[in-house]
Amino acid sequence: MKNVHFIAIGGAAMHNLALALNEKEGYKITGSDDEIFEPSRSRLAAAGLLPEKFGWFPERITTDLDAVILGMHARADNPELLRAKELGLKIYSFPEYLYEQTKNKTRVVIGGSHGKTTTTAMILFVLKRLGIAADFMVGAQIEGFTNMVSLSDDANIAVFEGDEYLTSPIDLRPKFHLYRPNIALLTGIAWDHVNVFPTFDNYVEQFRIFADLIEVNGKLIFFDGDENLRTIAASVRKDITTIAYNTPVYKIVDGRTVLQLGGHDVPLQIFGEHNLQNMMGAYAVCTQLGVSRNDFFDAMQHFGGAANRLQKVAETPVSVAFKDFAHSPSKLKASIKAVKTQYPDRQLLACMELHTFSSLTKDFLPQYAGTMSDADEAFVYFDPTVIAHKQLEAITPEEVTEAFGGNNVQVFIDTQALQARLREIDFTNKNLLLMSSGNFSGVNLTEFAQELLRK
Repeated sequence: MKNVHFIAIGGAAMHNLALALNEKEGYKITGSDDEIFEPSRSRLAAAGLLPEKFGWFPERITTDLDAVILGMHARADNPELLRAKELGLKIYSFPEYLYEQTKNKTRVVIGGSHGKTTTTAMILFVLKRLGIAADFMVGAQIEGFTNMVSLSDDANIAVFEGDEYLTSPIDLRPKFHLYRPNIALLTGIAWDHVNVFPTFDNYVEQFRIFADLIEVNGKLIFFDGDENLRTIAASVRKDITTIAYNTPVYKIVDGRTVLQLGGHDVPLQIFGEHNLQNMMGAYAVCTQLGVSRNDFFDAMQHFGGAANRLQKVAETPVSVAFKDFAHSPSKLKASIKAVKTQYPDRQLLACMELHTFSSLTKDFLPQYAGTMSDADEAFVYFDPTVIAHKQLEAITPEEVTEAFGGNNVQVFIDTQALQARLREIDFTNKNLLLMSSGNFSGVNLTEFAQELLRK
């Protein structure tokens, strides 16, 4: 029996790893955290892994533990971490443990500033549909998968979403530097995480390092439309094979995207050029794993997307509402363009929340210039108390308006006022796009969208 203890078990990735190990034979899982929110709380409780009391209990850290896994949410002076160090226990970060579990497998790692989750989800969807076993870690719920992490003894492939954010409080390397892929994919580079990577050049350097960490005779698949990726691909080691992909030929027929592939049409459920690019990246990966072209695109006809990625949450005969995880400038622009292009005869109301550290940083705001210009009406929301909590310099609605530019942007700092404004709108022949990595200060976005469209 392997005894594994999680410090900060309630995190999105951490609790999924805990659930995955709990399902493996021969593992006993324990964990601690000072607070656990939904859905982690209910999922851990259902598996019998929810801590009886919240807080840190160094007495639970004993020599009986085979491994301690440290989450990013914990601090470097965490009492349980200090006790584990004192006892000389093996301490892993989340990505270190994933590598340890899959170091003898073919590892596929999907990196990039945008599209990581969707591309990873596409690959996993196709592999599962074709009956090809794979371990995985992905950043969103996928239809047909009960967990976001899976580790097995029989799969020969492991597919990981490769996040460039920091590994743990005691390991400040980007997570994706620890996976050492056999097959790597980079979707694109657009500056993010300014609290960690203060300049764009510093941010780009993390992707160069990632490419250099590809295993000997490995593959680097990259989006050819990104100038920085082309530069990185041109300078990789000679033993690495580079494979470029681009936007496929497609058309939109009656509000549905149809891929024009080798003389025949392939209708898709996904839409938007960024998603079609993600699909071609996934195709390049699956080809390296032995999947045929016909099998891949036959499967992709049934792919409905990953949760919170242009997810349809309400629809009437004359309107559709989507919610989307978009929050960075590149994601924002791509999602708005996708919906506007898919429904050219309808107006688009786009609503986004500044919620992340980068988006609420005053010096980063100019990166949003023109990102919402394709929307007919644009609404931007931020909560000044969140800025104070993150200990950032205050920003004003006027500064946000100026940063976004154009004459279609309205800025709100009161979520009730924003909701009231949206309730005033007649959504006949109008679509709604709600974009945030949060929830607009406590709004159930699905229920709210359904309410607005039903009026």
